[in-house]
Amino acid sequence: MTNYDCCLSPQEARIANSVDTRAGRERIYKILDSFHMTTPFIDIERARYFTESMRATEGQPMVLRWAKALKNCAEKMTVYITPGSLIAGRSGKLGRYGILYPEIDGDFYSILGDLDKREKSPFKITKEEVDIVVNEIAPYWKGKTYHEHLNGAMPDDLRGVTYDDDMGLKSKFVVSETSSYRSALQWVHDYDKVLKRGFNDIKREAQERMAELDDQSPVQMWEKRPFYEAMVIICDAIVLWARRHAALARDLAAKETDKVRKAELLAMADRCERMPAEPAKDFRDAIQSQWFVQMFSRIEQKASAIISNGRMDQYLFPFYDQDIKAGILTPGQAKELLEMMWVEMAQFIDLYINPTGNEFNEGYAHWEAVTIGGQTPQGEDATNELSYLFLESKREFPLNYPDLAARIHSCSPERFLAEIAETIKDGSGFPKLINDEEIIPLYTAKGAPYDQAMDYSVSGCTEARMPNCETYTSGCVYINFATAIEMTMHNGRMLKYGDQVIGLETGDVTRMKTWEEFYDAYLKQHNNLLVKAFRQQYIVDSLRPQHFATPLASVLHDLCMKEGLDLQNQFIPGGLEYSYFEFLGYGTVVDSLAAIKKVVFEDKKLTMDEVLKAITANFEGYEDVRAILRSAPSYGNNDRYADAIAKEIDAVCQRYAQKYSEERGVNLDVRYVPITSHVPFGKVVSALPNGREAWTALSDGSSASHGADHMGPTAVLMSNYHSKNRGMKNRASRLLNVKLSPKVVEGEAGTQKLVDMIRTWCDLHLWHIQFNIINKQTLIAAQKDPDKYRSLLVRIAGYSAYFCDLSRDLQNDIINRTEHQQM
Repeated sequence: MTNYDCCLSPQEARIANSVDTRAGRERIYKILDSFHMTTPFIDIERARYFTESMRATEGQPMVLRWAKALKNCAEKMTVYITPGSLIAGRSGKLGRYGILYPEIDGDFYSILGDLDKREKSPFKITKEEVDIVVNEIAPYWKGKTYHEHLNGAMPDDLRGVTYDDDMGLKSKFVVSETSSYRSALQWVHDYDKVLKRGFNDIKREAQERMAELDDQSPVQMWEKRPFYEAMVIICDAIVLWARRHAALARDLAAKETDKVRKAELLAMADRCERMPAEPAKDFRDAIQSQWFVQMFSRIEQKASAIISNGRMDQYLFPFYDQDIKAGILTPGQAKELLEMMWVEMAQFIDLYINPTGNEFNEGYAHWEAVTIGGQTPQGEDATNELSYLFLESKREFPLNYPDLAARIHSCSPERFLAEIAETIKDGSGFPKLINDEEIIPLYTAKGAPYDQAMDYSVSGCTEARMPNCETYTSGCVYINFATAIEMTMHNGRMLKYGDQVIGLETGDVTRMKTWEEFYDAYLKQHNNLLVKAFRQQYIVDSLRPQHFATPLASVLHDLCMKEGLDLQNQFIPGGLEYSYFEFLGYGTVVDSLAAIKKVVFEDKKLTMDEVLKAITANFEGYEDVRAILRSAPSYGNNDRYADAIAKEIDAVCQRYAQKYSEERGVNLDVRYVPITSHVPFGKVVSALPNGREAWTALSDGSSASHGADHMGPTAVLMSNYHSKNRGMKNRASRLLNVKLSPKVVEGEAGTQKLVDMIRTWCDLHLWHIQFNIINKQTLIAAQKDPDKYRSLLVRIAGYSAYFCDLSRDLQNDIINRTEHQQM
């Protein structure tokens, strides 16, 4: 480990002392060892059979074509069972793997052969498979992909802030669309529906609804009948796919010489024959059924962050409780089954061919969030014994999958908070916390039924979803508001792009005499980005239904089934359309504005000319200027001067969003969740007035700028509180990273400090918080000697990843976050 004397987190201690955590988990670790830290392979079968069907169904309604394509995949894709596993179902070959979605990335396949050479998240593919993809699959999609349509549809002024090349293959990182490297936003299925009813009964419902259609109505025959036909096909497809696994399990059992494993395979075959066609009878049935739905979802579409798992401790608990009381299941057996799912989950890698998508999601990121805790639809505390079992598993078996999320409310039990604190203290970044006291009132203010709002699930990074209520799926726009500062300073230009006018020519800042004049120029740049973003998103929403359908997601959605409309449709009657636009560089922008206001216009310690020369030179030779700028008030310190600026620019976004959300009928809300995009977005931004050097990472989420928060973690919470416009509702998630020294939370006293901080965060009605409990020295040592730290997990955005899987830029971003030494 490292040669320093300090308190270590349990994770650091395990690595330092080479602690073996395998006892009692030998089977789980045998599976994990078979793929852990290997470079993933690409499986091309999904792309091949999906394309084969789409080629044969041209001219038919998209939802019907998609269902037929998925059934073709279910019939022809090779099925696998991981050796030693107790659950069946994969979306591709054995080992660590990713799959292709040519409807999304078919125009990027010229770079397939180079994926093993890229620095971030490399993949392997054989030359023979590249030839099949390039010569058999890609030609069909030429001119048909959504990305090509979007690039062609954008007017020049939008393309000028979106792409940095004519083909739209490279982002400009100013106003970036995210819809062309995923078919949908993160999503959560209604798993409870499958477990209670099974797909045979869901199919029956679709057939009944189809029979009730008016066969003389041209609208119903052209629009609704194909939808219900697709629902029948998709139910048959997933059942067929499951039963092919049953047949494989029987074949493997016939060849198996070990009696115990033979019995396991035969039991698996019986279960796969029934699940998910029929209702689950017990906990093992429920696990297998849920897993089939989760894995088939990957074949259906490339959803952002992958389909999440919903409130697992709620819909699995009746089966768990029943089996525990019947004496046919122990907590240890239940934990083993769940951990089987986790290691199966870890083998699927969310592959991004699109270079921009890969920049946004470093470290082989995918986060199938599991939600625990929270409240019931009736408003009672929902914590149960499964909630604690999930936390126990995370402490005993640290793996970056699944992404565990705990819902917290004002009456969360003390035991629950204490065990959450102990799990956080382990240091692997789990669980992230989501606040009922913020999300539920906000959902109801936006029109959600109260019981649906109470039953929300965490989805993706830090988002929330109501599975049978929400209907918006378009990937949303990321706005680099740090460029608005740069373009204000350089009269509409960015040093990265030379003399090209990207923003508005708002004038020479050295001639501006007052703060009001400067701030007005900034607001013009800021609002210009909003205008471009909202126009871009409207085009996105208009085009996507022509390219995508999601029959599996739709058959599990009450409103889709009622209205006979696919979830990818732009509007579904009765649905709530909750969307967002991303604020990139919040702390960076606030601190830059505060520095200009305070240092230049109020205290007059520097002239604007001095600031402009310093940032243009990237502070080389102007170190004294940089020091003065960095001494200005900054966000994250409970400093009302900086926080007031933060609150105002948040309000600017919300006022614009309110006006044009009403026009569109979609809640487009301001969100602060960069994932890893604050690193590549920072690479196009030159030095700024907050003292940030050129091309370095921007602040992430609603966290403070790197090193700017020097008043402790409580001050960070208070800045978030004071900068939130509580009287406005066009707001969404605020991601908040907090990094603590392990010494701060040492022992029982440290656990109580963490519990108290969580209570404070909850009382302040902040949306999200997550923690890195790790020593900076450990991160530096891991960067220098990665082989010794391969298992080191760190919290990034709404997910944890292995530190050594990350680019050096992102590693530095995590190293440079403020490590608070006291609470």
